[in-house]
Parts: sequence; structure tokens; C-alpha cells
Amino acid sequence: MTETSGLHLTKIAFGCADFDDLRRRMEARAERGEPILLHTRYRPKREAEMEGASLYWISQHKFGLRQPILGFEEGENGHTLIRLSPEMIMVEPRPKRAHQGWRYLAGKDAPRDLTDLGGGEGIPAAMQAELAALGLL
Repeated sequence: MTETSGLHLTKIAFGCADFDDLRRRMEARAERGEPILLHTRYRPKREAEMEGASLYWISQHKFGLRQPILGFEEGENGHTLIRLSPEMIMVEPRPKRAHQGWRYLAGKDAPRDLTDLGGGEGIPAAMQAELAALGLL
């Protein structure tokens, strides 16, 4: 179920053709037993507000997936690692302008999970996005 309160992060799925590509990459990492870590230069200053938060991925100028954030760790050279759950949850495709790095997203502004909208599991992300854009999910 979508979190409607709190604070979340958004990030561009840079280098991924679409959400299916992003999903394949994350699943491959999880299958190899690798932790899913996002490297970032700056630790979120509002980390305390992010209990139970998610990282909302953006591709082709739309939201499409979210991953629960498991925590923040110190990385090398003063960088921060954002530990992500391997669970990838489809969200309603909503337009979002591109940006660099990550940005905060208020819970009240977060897209709803497709399962909350009656979306079907097992449907490819691109098809879910098209169906949702047509108002069919």
C-alpha cells in the first residue's frame, strides 16, 4: 500500500531504457545476492523524516516504480549509500520532470501503488503504464 505520509525520495533511472529494464537489473543484483545500494554524494538532511520511506523511480519523464528504503550507510570518501529493498512496486504513471541526483517527495504527493488502483501483477511495466494512462488501471 502506498505511503501517504512522511517523506520519500525520487531518482531518475539513468541508463535504463524503461521500467522493465530497471526491474531486470535490480532482480539480477538480488539473484546474485548483492545488496541493492544507491551511491550518492550527500546524505539526506531530512533523513529522520524518512522512516518507512520509498525511492520513487522516474523513467521517460514519468513515475513508475518505487522501492522501500531500508536505511542509509556511510560509504567511501564521505559518500552515502542508500540501502533499498529488492521489492519493486509499480506506481501510477504520473508525469515528472527530469532532475539530477535525488529529490524529496512529500508523501501526500507520492503516486499511488497500482495494486491500490486495481492494477494487475505480472503485467509488464510498459503495458501497465499505458493502461493506467488510458484510465484502464
